[in-house]
Amino acid sequence: MKNFIALLLACIAGFSFAQKQASGDILALDSLSSSPKAKIADVAWIAGEWKGAAFGGIVEENWSQPSGDSMMAAFKLIVDGKVVFYEIEVIREVNESLILQLKHFNGDLKGWETKDETVDFPLVKITEDAVYFDGMTFEKISATEMNVYVLISQKDGSKKQFKFNYKK
Repeated sequence: MKNFIALLLACIAGFSFAQKQASGDILALDSLSSSPKAKIADVAWIAGEWKGAAFGGIVEENWSQPSGDSMMAAFKLIVDGKVVFYEIEVIREVNESLILQLKHFNGDLKGWETKDETVDFPLVKITEDAVYFDGMTFEKISATEMNVYVLISQKDGSKKQFKFNYKK
């Protein structure tokens, strides 16, 4: 019986429910798991004014310093000198973990989501140089460079990974 219990405990210890590979650099939260414990201070390195190129234009993402158990950001995509869309984003502490939530807006500020709807990315994992939300990863390259990987749904129902390389 002792051998059986030891074997069972060894199997459980080696079996991870917390995450699965979603696509390339992106993890997904396993349906049997909850987000790990974390504080907003754990992701403070994301704060700053970030700029890069994506979707045929210029992207800007400006993250506040942590305060009030949260961080907030504004994102915009500019193509041919015109704003294509905006996002308002927050990372906040919920149930002793973190969640990234966002809302999209056209260039004229007409919202994509309904009034009470948000696009939610629960925390999957944090390492020294990366924060993995379910469907979105922030990767610290240096103090002045990061990559953000996002899974975006396509018209045919599939999901495609996009990479944003940002510099401060």
